[in-house]
Amino acid sequence: MNLTRTAPKQAATGSLIGLALGDALGRPTEFSDVPRIISWYGPWREMKLPENGRVTDDTQMTLAFARGIRTAMDRGVLAPERLVQPLREEYVDWYRSPENNRAPGNTCLAACRLLMTDMPWQDASQIHSKGCGANMRVAPIGLVPGIGEEQRAGAAQLQSALTHGHPTALAASDLTARAVYLLAQGVDPTGLVGQLRSYAYENRSRYHEHWLGDLWTRSQDPSALHFVQRGWDECLAVLERLDAVQRTADPELDPCEYTGDGWIAEEALATGLLCFLLFPDEPLTALRRAACTRGDSDSIAALAGAFAGAHLGADAWPKQWAERVEYRSDLLTFGALWDA
Repeated sequence: MNLTRTAPKQAATGSLIGLALGDALGRPTEFSDVPRIISWYGPWREMKLPENGRVTDDTQMTLAFARGIRTAMDRGVLAPERLVQPLREEYVDWYRSPENNRAPGNTCLAACRLLMTDMPWQDASQIHSKGCGANMRVAPIGLVPGIGEEQRAGAAQLQSALTHGHPTALAASDLTARAVYLLAQGVDPTGLVGQLRSYAYENRSRYHEHWLGDLWTRSQDPSALHFVQRGWDECLAVLERLDAVQRTADPELDPCEYTGDGWIAEEALATGLLCFLLFPDEPLTALRRAACTRGDSDSIAALAGAFAGAHLGADAWPKQWAERVEYRSDLLTFGALWDA
């Protein structure tokens, strides 16, 4: 399917709806291997969106981050002192919500219990966790117009750090937001991985102290530089694997075979990107491929949907799918805000 782009393409709407659609498509397939998924749902290229369009904590926390950004920017220029408190409150509200019943990650739960106290957020952060909860929810900051690279990177890392403090979680979140931003700006997908690798090399020695404070001291690293380089190097390793296979990968083979199962942040980024890059102009095929994987299928598909929607815009998604996805009204509200 070749999609004709219109102007404006509504990248924010497309990305947020795509994230939720991927999340909903991958929700029932998570924790299952590919043969079992196919036995349940038939050929992967024909997978149907569940009737109720029900999503997981991936979409819920994406919306929590989006609300935190909006509150911070309503108060002035996006900065850590404006973002951290509303974001902390949004994460805690999510934790307390009766809707938080979608198999949320243990790291998010543990950190949010601590964020309810008056301790510094750096002490609540799970410094040794790099689960994909760090970057499954980061897409909004790649879609916000009118902010600079330092704000985008700092906010991406901060939103991770409130729960997942591992340096690889921070770097993977930064890279995920960067990918969404570049695709929304019209970057050709064929050059995306190269641009992300260059970005990683450029930022490998940069610790965002203004946004992260003394977070690194909770680790066992001898310096902030050592801490941050450890994270970027792990991301660079998986991006190199992705770069080596993105043009030769067999689309009929589980993408997790190439870039990992996606339970950890850097693999979720790489495998979500691979699913998108296999079908850059076939967004539903990309989502279906991502959902039919042995790994963290909902997060992989959510990221693939965020990338595809940022690239192709709101018209990427058929109306009969987009109208059924849970939290549609909230997603469209933020899409309209950031597409304006």
